[in-house]
Amino acid sequence: MRMNVDNAKSQMRKGMLEYCIMLLLSEKAYYTSDIIKRLKEANLLVVEGTLYPLLTRLKNDGLLGYEWQESTQGPPRKYYVLTATGKETLEQLDTAWGELESTVHNLKEGQILLTPPTEEGAMPTE
Repeated sequence: MRMNVDNAKSQMRKGMLEYCIMLLLSEKAYYTSDIIKRLKEANLLVVEGTLYPLLTRLKNDGLLGYEWQESTQGPPRKYYVLTATGKETLEQLDTAWGELESTVHNLKEGQILLTPPTEEGAMPTE
């Protein structure tokens, strides 16, 4: 059986999307189309149909809030912001990301040993 690489890539992107959105919102408040634009600039393609339910879920979880800002191009716009709980959660996600990044790097570089060697590289005996 062969792995579906496109599916694996899609699952990886989905897993990172919430984190990436929260990273953006830690900078400042963003309008939805600006979030999409910034993610696209970072090579993470997202469509409105994916983003809106995710923003709603993060808001319902107390991680995001929103504020209305006047617009020169029509009615006021809803800008999403990270709440205090969202900031705490982002700190935890930052730690988790650092751990994951380190693990993947170490695995790619062959720096992980399942059982530490004893003297002169010999495997321990019990």
